[in-house]
Amino acid sequence: MQETRLDIARIRAARRVIDPIFLDSPLYRCEALEPDLGCTVSIKLETANPVRSFKARGTEVVTSLLADHGSRAVVCASAGNLGQALAWSGRARGLDVAVVASRFAPAAKLDRIRALGAALELVDGDFEMARARAAAVSRYDGIRLLEDSLDIETCEGAATIGLELVDGLPSVDAVLIALGGGALATGVGHVVKACAPEAEVICVQPLGAPAMTHSWRQRRVVTTDSTDTIADGVAGRRPIPAVLDDLLLVADDAVLVEEASIIAGMRLLFDHAGLVVEPSAALGIAAILEDRDRFAGRHVVTIVCGGNVDLDAYRRWVGGAPIHRS
Repeated sequence: MQETRLDIARIRAARRVIDPIFLDSPLYRCEALEPDLGCTVSIKLETANPVRSFKARGTEVVTSLLADHGSRAVVCASAGNLGQALAWSGRARGLDVAVVASRFAPAAKLDRIRALGAALELVDGDFEMARARAAAVSRYDGIRLLEDSLDIETCEGAATIGLELVDGLPSVDAVLIALGGGALATGVGHVVKACAPEAEVICVQPLGAPAMTHSWRQRRVVTTDSTDTIADGVAGRRPIPAVLDDLLLVADDAVLVEEASIIAGMRLLFDHAGLVVEPSAALGIAAILEDRDRFAGRHVVTIVCGGNVDLDAYRRWVGGAPIHRS
């Protein structure tokens, strides 16, 4: 019987080292969304914090451990949100933070990484190229490499969201989780399956970035040559084997959604919840839109995982005609 890398005791302990500003994020029923979606919808809002994403829950754990062991420097690859979170957490603990990202990442994310004091290196490729460069920097400079989803602290930091979900909702039928590298899905999924096993854990990924979903379905690592999605935060091509092993133990399903559904989800969250979210954060709503019959009459919670969006792109996506109920 395969065992997960995650541990509930460590997840509970993580809450003691994460800055409270990132904990106990808003969790509420959003009735205004329900006529369009046909189900009871609760939102876990992970954008109401200084870095506007869930990522700092993990970087708080990582940098706390580094500071305790006298480490002074750390490097990561990032699509944008992890870099901001690591810069914020590292600055608070006096660490030198370096971030490698694609120069094609949203400018707003890159600007914020710089503003938080991290050294930012850009590569002329996608996130996988940034991962390779960050690993090289770690080797050459002899500093700690933070690998999102592979480093268990990133998963267990994200898992604290799961603790708040199961404590805050007496019952839920399904939890919809954005799937990228896997830290959020494995972390929250682990807690939900341990503490509320009756709830269905459903991971959601864009059709244009399907590597982890294909891997989950085939129970082996499946890579892709490219990605094509506006959801840059989940656009990985090479799943990490250990993370896939954890995901296989906690996910009940993994689904792929169209770009049009992601945009429709963003617009619904703006129109009916007053939320400006990045595409990755709308994946759960997109999944409901594409399969209303599956969720009809059920209580569904979705994690709104990030709100760092390029405003010009956001206006292009969301500024179209209003959504009509089907």
